Amino acid sequence: MPLVKAIVAATDPLHPAGQALLESAGFAVRVPSGPSAGELARVVASADALIVRSKVTAEIVEAGTRLRGIVRHGAGLDFIPMDRANALAIPVAYVPGANAESVAEYVFAAVFAVMRRLERADGAMRAQSWAAAREPASRARELRGRTLGVIGLGHIGRRVAEIGHFGFAMKVIGHQRRRDAMPGFVTPADRQTVFSESDFIVLACPLTEETRHFVNAPLLSHVRKGAWLINVARGALIEEAALVAALSAGSLAGAVLDVFAEQPLPDDHPYRALPNVLLTPHFAGLTADSLERLSCGACEEAIRILKGERPLHLANPEIWERRRR
Repeated sequence: MPLVKAIVAATDPLHPAGQALLESAGFAVRVPSGPSAGELARVVASADALIVRSKVTAEIVEAGTRLRGIVRHGAGLDFIPMDRANALAIPVAYVPGANAESVAEYVFAAVFAVMRRLERADGAMRAQSWAAAREPASRARELRGRTLGVIGLGHIGRRVAEIGHFGFAMKVIGHQRRRDAMPGFVTPADRQTVFSESDFIVLACPLTEETRHFVNAPLLSHVRKGAWLINVARGALIEEAALVAALSAGSLAGAVLDVFAEQPLPDDHPYRALPNVLLTPHFAGLTADSLERLSCGACEEAIRILKGERPLHLANPEIWERRRR
């Protein structure tokens, strides 16, 4: 029997394995019946904990007058109004690294999609001829010896760097705030150097006021000719007009974008008209494996909070004692 009988709200459905953890602990799970903010607020109003998969506003947090904790179904805390949670002394937990393998594998799936042109070859073989299907191969390139630049060497960036270095013998250069935490096989570099020397530039850093729109026209002016930009972090890292200009001019060979400043991506967005952009709907970290890990990790943290235990990954430790009192 649970120590505390409580209701756990989730912004979106949970993986069955995670939901089973909550229910076996004796907690009820509530998910909004529709996408409206009003419906979410109604569900949160009766909840003791909230698991966040979609971005929530300060108003949603304020509606949860019974909330004893918020858990991010992932690692990106920009989905939660931290200032409001801190003001209300609500502990916020998160699940770092649970989708790192899925995102890192997506990065290289994207690299091979643009380098080996498999989809184009398949289409030409079906609709044209054997010779037409073989034609793109003359422009394909191997990864060995090429330079991979990674900005943000957290769980995801580090795994991308490992695969590139150990799996494909690529030279890896990287940038992050703490150089002392840089893996030994990654050469530290500033952002400008990453852009000027890399064949593939991977954005894997968190969105902060410092990193917002740091990929701008001045930085893109240093990009290595023929380079590809891959964003698996947050859309707002990029000043979109500047990226569209660089892609249109050909100074940047192409981009693979899984995240956008506005999501879903508007139908009339300029990215959609660019032939050298590969677009995916923010699903780099979504696989059956990662969703189970994320859901179970988030639900385990919710259970800890509701039992009065400190979560393993607490984003705002400064409010913990205040909350306990």
